[in-house]
Amino acid sequence: MINAFYLARALKTFRPHHQFLCRGYSTHIATGNTACEDHEPSFLKSVEMYFDKAAGISGVSQKTLSHMKAPDCMLKVTFPIEIKDKVEIITGFRVHHSRHMLPVKGGIRFATDVDEQEVTALAALMTYKCAIVDVPFGGAKGGISIDPKNYTDAEVERITRRYTVELCQKSFIGPGTDVPAPDVGTGAREMAWIMDTYRQFHPNEVDSIGCVTGKPIPLGGVRGRNESTGLGVYYGIREFVSYPEVQKHTGLSGDIKDLRIIIQGFGKVGYWAAKFFEQNGAKIIGIGEKECGVYNPNGLNIDKLFNYRRSRGSFLGMPNVDIIEDPLENVTS
Repeated sequence: MINAFYLARALKTFRPHHQFLCRGYSTHIATGNTACEDHEPSFLKSVEMYFDKAAGISGVSQKTLSHMKAPDCMLKVTFPIEIKDKVEIITGFRVHHSRHMLPVKGGIRFATDVDEQEVTALAALMTYKCAIVDVPFGGAKGGISIDPKNYTDAEVERITRRYTVELCQKSFIGPGTDVPAPDVGTGAREMAWIMDTYRQFHPNEVDSIGCVTGKPIPLGGVRGRNESTGLGVYYGIREFVSYPEVQKHTGLSGDIKDLRIIIQGFGKVGYWAAKFFEQNGAKIIGIGEKECGVYNPNGLNIDKLFNYRRSRGSFLGMPNVDIIEDPLENVTS
């Protein structure tokens, strides 16, 4: 734990050189674990580069750093699922990056670009994030390599429950061991299926409901969970622009009402972040999603955008906005 603290302190004070920053290491812009551009590092490599830079000023021995950098254990499972009279082989992953504190914590994502390297990188980031803010969890991450939109609800449930069976059999889930959470492509519904499957394997555990977070409120979930990450983005930006040195270098006043904001992504995090900025007087002028981006220099109505995209599955055709075919143009131009 003490070594994790020293690394966390180094990570707090470390300011990465600009050469390591690209348009985005988001695994939704790049495909799988590939880089945004040929000359850029992969997602996992970029995480390791940041670790090495911070480790260099941490004062922790190289032997200890080597152990902290490598994941503790990785699980890869494959299992057959019958889909429309055909048998499909589903691949899933779960990585425990560091079990210096238990339980380990990290989301489960459903996306076609899920692979071992992506999950490993995200698990490492969970370890470092928990250490930086002194939350007593180790880091983990998991995922299934599917696009849930290509399956019926019943098929997604079967896949989720079958994946959970694998986690149960390999001791990769449990209130005191590994507590997953929602991530890309998953939500309260999937967490409820995971919890229910786990409880079937552990009917006598009084705390079995704690095997997963992000559950529906009637099943033991926490109010405010859905908007919490987006609210964290708002708080982070609000505090960031309050620093005089930031205001000096950017020309910002420090008042949220003076901000003009572009957001990349309009899912569970992006939507709520936009909502909180809008409610507090900021002007959201652009939003990028995977199919396109929208832009209006006079400001976007977040609820209208959300309802339009939810009903049609895309921003395309939205009135009173400029449609930008390349969603990164919003961010880079």
